[in-house]
Amino acid sequence: MTPQLRQAIKLLQFSNIEVNSFVEEEMERNPLLERDDSPEPPIGERAALDQLEPRLASPMDSADAARADTLPAESGSPLDAEHAETYDPGGAGDGTPLAGRMDGGGGNHNFEGDDRGIDDFAGDERSLRDHLGEQLRLNFTDPVDRMIGAHLIALLCPAGRLTADPAAIAHAMGLPLDRVESVRGRMMRFDPVGLFARDLRECVAAQLMERNRFDPAMQILVDNLELLAKRDNKRLMTLCGVDAEDLTDMIAEIRALDPKPGATWDTTPAQLVVPDLLMRQMPDGGWIIELNPETMPRVLVNERFYAKIAPHAKKDEKVFLSERLANANWLVRSLQQRAQTILKVSAEIIRQQDGFLRLGVAHLRPLILRDIAEAVELHESTVSRVTSNKYIATPRGTFELKYFFTTAIHATNGGDSHSAEAVRFRIRGMIDQESLGEVLSDDAIVVVLRREGVEIARRTVAKYRESLRIPNSVQRRRDKAVPA
Repeated sequence: MTPQLRQAIKLLQFSNIEVNSFVEEEMERNPLLERDDSPEPPIGERAALDQLEPRLASPMDSADAARADTLPAESGSPLDAEHAETYDPGGAGDGTPLAGRMDGGGGNHNFEGDDRGIDDFAGDERSLRDHLGEQLRLNFTDPVDRMIGAHLIALLCPAGRLTADPAAIAHAMGLPLDRVESVRGRMMRFDPVGLFARDLRECVAAQLMERNRFDPAMQILVDNLELLAKRDNKRLMTLCGVDAEDLTDMIAEIRALDPKPGATWDTTPAQLVVPDLLMRQMPDGGWIIELNPETMPRVLVNERFYAKIAPHAKKDEKVFLSERLANANWLVRSLQQRAQTILKVSAEIIRQQDGFLRLGVAHLRPLILRDIAEAVELHESTVSRVTSNKYIATPRGTFELKYFFTTAIHATNGGDSHSAEAVRFRIRGMIDQESLGEVLSDDAIVVVLRREGVEIARRTVAKYRESLRIPNSVQRRRDKAVPA
């Protein structure tokens, strides 16, 4: 397998960010590649997916690619046509200066045309470590204490916990444990309060001390957080020596605290998922699917530039230009093949999961890679690559293509199988509708599902319930017994 063929197969698995990064690198190395910035036609003027003629008579599968020496170059492909790989003269690749002034004189020398306000210029946000470092300098003057504090800040986890053992820290620094703990105790009162705690109890206790609410009854409650998690209120009232009303107020105070004070300072922006495919419903009830033009890089081969330079080039330069031309043509065909394969696979997935798109998760069909591979006549490995790190924007939300593949659960009456995701959705629905007097055990859920035609074991129900982060029936009954 040649390096180009290996890269062509990898392109199928790349996310849209990885593909754009790869194309940018290729454009930097290859002077014959130019980005196609021509405007896309409006969505309404594009043909539906089922109205498009197949562009590849036999799409290359990963297994076929491994056996082949070169990529296919079908003449019926628009990207293989002469007019599609030709670039109009006048671009940067032809040596023509860009339109406009290049000496920096094109901008305004004043701000009269700038209508932006001061709110449009966001200031740099300080990190949690910068914030703590400033407090460390203000609260400690001794160089040794500052050194201990700086070391503790460096060991802080994103949630604000100190995961290292203070005894190990003291030993590593060659200092007494009492001094390290003294510095840590003072730093636990830094803003936000509760940082540098070893566990949840220390974090909660520090915040209660700051509020002057760490009385003996509250201290007992904090020392028995495991009972609070189990909602064992009777035992907590006995231990704390309070009645139900006072215990409710104490629990409300603890709930108002921040168990992870460091997490609120996480300034890392959330990664925005940009869908690779867009779909919408047509007036006749069908679906139209298209590639997202914002994520699909479009490049052209500047053959005019090659024809202009190659005749006057030296022998080694001609070899270089020929290699660049072959690589450019390969990239164009690879991107085209990748786009067509993604469309082909996603169209079949949508066809088989039509019930989910129209009616919801309860109608998600069981689906495996083999089903799609057989329908589109591709290898399972190719379908797996195509559906990895690819997202589609549907009327029900944006989903990874892998989401539509779920295992099958047999029906009790020998009918159609049920999707595991649909069964999980049904379990959540039953638990959400519970009342205090009708909390369903896992065995009771099994009975209800079997009555609805789902053949399922109790351990499977427990596994699905735990994957949904739903506690068992005993814990749910306690939760419902305690007023919110």
